[in-house]
This record gives sequence, C-alpha cells and structure tokens, in this order.
Amino acid sequence: MADSFYPFVENPTAAPDAAPDAEEPQLTVDYPARVAVYDDAAAAPRVVVVAPTDVRSYLEEITKTVNQLAREQGGTIPFTVIRECVENLIHAYFCSPTVSILDDGNTIRFSDLGPGIRDKRLALEYGTSSATEEMKRYIRGVGSGLPYASQYMEDKGGTLTIEDNIGGGCVVTISLAERAAPQATTDPMGQQAYQQPYGQGVPQPSYQPGYQQPYGQPYGQPSYAQPYQQPYGQPGYAQPYPQQPYQQPYGQPTYQPAPSPQPPYPQTTAVPAPDPAAQPTSAPTATPWTGSMPDDEDAILSGREKSVLSYLQRHEQCGPKELTDAYGASAPTWSRCLSNLTSQGFVQKSGQKYQITRLGRIWAERHLAV
Repeated sequence: MADSFYPFVENPTAAPDAAPDAEEPQLTVDYPARVAVYDDAAAAPRVVVVAPTDVRSYLEEITKTVNQLAREQGGTIPFTVIRECVENLIHAYFCSPTVSILDDGNTIRFSDLGPGIRDKRLALEYGTSSATEEMKRYIRGVGSGLPYASQYMEDKGGTLTIEDNIGGGCVVTISLAERAAPQATTDPMGQQAYQQPYGQGVPQPSYQPGYQQPYGQPYGQPSYAQPYQQPYGQPGYAQPYPQQPYQQPYGQPTYQPAPSPQPPYPQTTAVPAPDPAAQPTSAPTATPWTGSMPDDEDAILSGREKSVLSYLQRHEQCGPKELTDAYGASAPTWSRCLSNLTSQGFVQKSGQKYQITRLGRIWAERHLAV
C-alpha cells in the first residue's frame, strides 16, 4: 500500500533488528470491520465487511469505505475527520470494530471491544496519547486525532462524544445531524409557514377587497405590517405613518379630504383613470392564496420526486422499499427524494412511512396524471 496515505509517518517500517517489547501486544488485524448503513429506520441496515489484512491497508480500506457510504447517503463529514476516528481503533487493537452510518450520513458511530478510554475528558486534550511505539508506525501518536476531530465538529456546529461500549470497549460518535436537519417549526409537518397548506393552522395573510399595491413593492407579495390604527378624532382618510411621507399608489388620482358634510372627494380635481389599452396586459395582481400552485412550480421537482407523488396518489403510504419495488433505483435514493419532498411540504412522515399532504395532492392533481 502506498505510504502517501499516511504522509505524517516518518518511519513506516521498523528496523529489522528491533527487539519487540515482550509486554506489548502484537499489533495485528484479527477481526473484520463491519460497516452498517441505516438507509431506513424501518429496515435492517446494510452491512459492508472489510476483511482483515495488514494494518495500513486495513486502516485505509475502512476509511475509504466509510467515507464513500456516508457520501452516498448525503453526509458532509469530511474525509480527514473520518480518518482520525478510524485510526483511533488502533488503540483497541482492532478488536471487533463496528462503524454505523445514520441520519443520512451525517452521524457516524465507531465502536470496538478493546480496553476502552478511562479518562474521556483527557482523551480530547491535545498532547495526551496512549500510542505505543508499534502503533506509531501507522499513526502520528502525538495525541492530536480525537482533539482535532472534536474541534472541527464543534466549529461546524456538530458534536463528538465518547462513551463506554456495552461489555467493554469504546464508542466514538461524530454528528452534524442537528445542522443538517430542517428548521424546526410548531407545525408537525416541519414546513415553513409560507409552505403550509391552507387551513392547517398557520395564519394566512389577510387581503382586503380593492387593495392597491403600493408603488415599488413587488406584485403578489403579502404585506405583513401591523394594520394602521386611525388616530382618534381624525378624518377617516389614510394618514401617513409617523415620520414617513405618505406613498401615493402608482397611477391613482390624488384626493384631498373635505370638511363634512361636503363630499369626501373633490369633484373638480379628479384625474382621469389610466387608459386600459396603455397598461401592460400581463401585469400580475395581488390575489389571495387559495392553495393552488403557480405554473412554474413544476420545475422544482425531479422525475423521481414526481414518481413519489404519483405513487402516493394511488396508495395510502409508502417508504423507500415500496418505491424501489415499484420503480427500481436504490433505497437511499428514494430516502433522499422523500426527505426533499418533506422539506417542501408535499409529504409528511407518519411513523416509519410517508403520506402525501394536502399541498402535495393539490400539486399532483394539477401536474400529474394518475
């Protein structure tokens, strides 16, 4: 195996006449490493086995395998952090190593049945190490691996934890799952308010009949400002906000209030209405949202995501396995599609399966043929 994978090891081969330490266990690989990939919480994980080989090839193969499988799930934990955690298995003398990939590749758990880590706080301090001279043939051995990984995860909004394994050994978990999770809301479907289907409990913008869009504000955008409170005793005309000049709606005549009981608008100063022929015929107007989707929303969904909605039109619920049976492709691919549709409000998770929402059904009825 090329030494370039471990460029920090200055002397990768031991001297031929070096006498081994009689009390130090021989550093050999006797156990296969198992990498468990949790594609779907409702199904058993896929298991990839890395067979025993020489120490350097073993470390490299585990690192490459875990990095590739996590990336396939959509994970963003970098290769160097994964490598530092894999190399930590050398302190357990590679005794029954197991790597679990969860949360769409954003959580990776490394466990073993070695001697464990007694002082877990000290293990995260730079410069503390239990590496023997034999181990330093393959790793730095200067107490930088776990502290570096922990600092990186913290800087990126993630975590690194060290725990005892069941029956002895150690468990190191690195996770960016909280950063990768969608923004939390009080809505059980986990959607933003503007994506919430009409009538699901999120306040909708209120539009008044005859509302004129102020000049300079994009058409079709709701105004979320608090309603203007008319000062007591003032004429019933719209007054400017404090310290702000009144913005006359574009293209409207200027009216001046008249004392009662005169007509509310002067009759001699009215400005003729704009000629309809001179106005653009395609200008959009502000209308209430009734739950329908704009025409160009069709471009936001991929072909597989449309297949998911089409399937849910005909079935009550589904998961990655049902979609794989129906359309082929892999379960992780359908897991990502379901996750994307959930974040957009088209489907919601119910237990271990997914169901179509009212918003998704409206979109599907408009754009898809059953």
